[in-house]
Amino acid sequence: MCGIVGYIGNKPAVDILLEGLTNLEYRGYDSAGVAVNVEGKVELYKAEGKLQNLKNIVQEKYEHISKSVIGIGHIRWATHGVPSVTNAHPHTCNCGKVAIVHNGIIENYKELRAKLEANGCTFRSQTDTETIAHLVASKYAQTKDLTEAVRIATKEIEGAYAIAVIHQDVKNTIVATRRNAPLVIGFGEGENFVASDVPALIQYTKKAMYLDDNQIVTLTPDSVKVIDENNNSIPLKIENLPWEPVALSKMGYKHFMLKEIHEQPDIVRNVLTGKLKNIDENISLSEVTLDKDKLKDLKRIQIVACGTSLHAALVGKYIIEELCGIPVDVEASSEYIYRTTITDENTLVIGVSQSGETADTITAIRQAKKKGSHILIVTNRPDSTMAREADSLVPVNAGIEVSVAATKSYMAQVISFYLLAIYMAEIKNSASKEELIKIKHELIVLPQKIEQILNHKSDIQKCAKAFSGHKDFIFIARGINYATALEGALKLKEISYINATGYSAGELKHGPIAMLDESMPVLSILMKGKVYEKILSNAEEAKARNAKLIAVTNSDDIKLDELFDSIIRVPDIEEILSPALAIVPLQLLAYYIAEFLGKDVDQPRNLAKSVTVE
Repeated sequence: MCGIVGYIGNKPAVDILLEGLTNLEYRGYDSAGVAVNVEGKVELYKAEGKLQNLKNIVQEKYEHISKSVIGIGHIRWATHGVPSVTNAHPHTCNCGKVAIVHNGIIENYKELRAKLEANGCTFRSQTDTETIAHLVASKYAQTKDLTEAVRIATKEIEGAYAIAVIHQDVKNTIVATRRNAPLVIGFGEGENFVASDVPALIQYTKKAMYLDDNQIVTLTPDSVKVIDENNNSIPLKIENLPWEPVALSKMGYKHFMLKEIHEQPDIVRNVLTGKLKNIDENISLSEVTLDKDKLKDLKRIQIVACGTSLHAALVGKYIIEELCGIPVDVEASSEYIYRTTITDENTLVIGVSQSGETADTITAIRQAKKKGSHILIVTNRPDSTMAREADSLVPVNAGIEVSVAATKSYMAQVISFYLLAIYMAEIKNSASKEELIKIKHELIVLPQKIEQILNHKSDIQKCAKAFSGHKDFIFIARGINYATALEGALKLKEISYINATGYSAGELKHGPIAMLDESMPVLSILMKGKVYEKILSNAEEAKARNAKLIAVTNSDDIKLDELFDSIIRVPDIEEILSPALAIVPLQLLAYYIAEFLGKDVDQPRNLAKSVTVE
């Protein structure tokens, strides 16, 4: 999954495809490809690695390829099958007449593949996407209508997808459709476009339409027709795209926050791109300039941050101490700057800020810098004040975040701390290679697991509706997910104004348990690992006080159904990586509760995106 571009019109299609893919590069990807119809034949051009590799291939045959005025393009992040030319999109059927690009995950691809192979289809790749190509080709053989072939093929597909299809025998048509993955149509004069995000087409047209789930669009140079899954015609709802980059990014979602939550799989991929190249290779952090010998001699790390960034820092503390054996202090910048600054040249000071303009944190790093500490900044804005103050930089590359309540930037910060901790552990040789390889593998498959949560939100929505009437909430966790409890509670109170508090589960009986009764829900972050049984015991203590219980868990233990009133299950994951997965349902829970309550989700009262005053 990553980026889709399609064009049909009167210009060289390959130019528009490559430019569109260039504008989607921020998503992170490992391969790229285009399919064009040149003089009545579908031709594929694909390359592993950066988009420039594909551009080089196209340039060598540009005179030939530029004859085509129809094509589809894709940049891919591997979910099924390793990064390779074979696994890169577009994919074709056996005869090579159908070409398809796809974002998403086909959950029943194994069953479909077995059925198609039994009918004589030969698969070349390891991807789930190739299944769609064979399926559409088989339906086209029956119907001789590309739109109808796509419509009936998608009825057999389970999962999330945005797809665009061309067929060699249908020279002037692109068919596209979506389910739980964004797709936008661009309207031009004698030309039309399809893309997974507005930046791919904004320079060519300001007229657009966002497809809804299960809608199918048929594009020709002079027409755009949309039908639903039952073949009913859908009227075109064309809107004018505004010029402002911030305003471009809602993409049909009701709120920016929901859109930004759904961007997180791509954000993880983007953070990892160029830094985690292979699980057998060391992490590459080119902008961390701390001398390796000095890094080995570090006696202490201090992390300063505010709000959501502070919670990401707490996750970072746990990971660094676990993998590197260096003591890490985490402190709110607003407290750090008003006490004696105890740091020196043997201390690494890390400042964390989404905007890079947080006033308290800027003051804190300046105080530490005067004491001789090396300053490392984790920020979403490499052009910010904090970045300019830095000795070392870890840019998180989350893109523009519009909603005041941080979601994707928190995810990007957390993933950046994993990379930083692994990077340091590899230099210090403080963790086994096997352990680090396991964590790297989990990072690579993490986007796919987040997508599974995003594609199955019904339990979260039911839970949100059931608990939206409560005035108070308690979130509990232990170990590495204590920070997740704090962040989950913060999200809920930020946008719903419910009094939510995060606690270390072991502290519940040291005071907060006095508040528990049937009016106080307790949400337990119950991830499998060394503290699982302890948190379970804490939940039982809450149940004994008549509290309503919610669990976010990767356990399939049916005994939990007897204890908890509501269970939100997530994919299995190693405990050390669990904060990056467990936070997603908590973000969604906060969002849906606020939505049920009719709150202004994106602009909650009294809050600003960047706090530039102390």
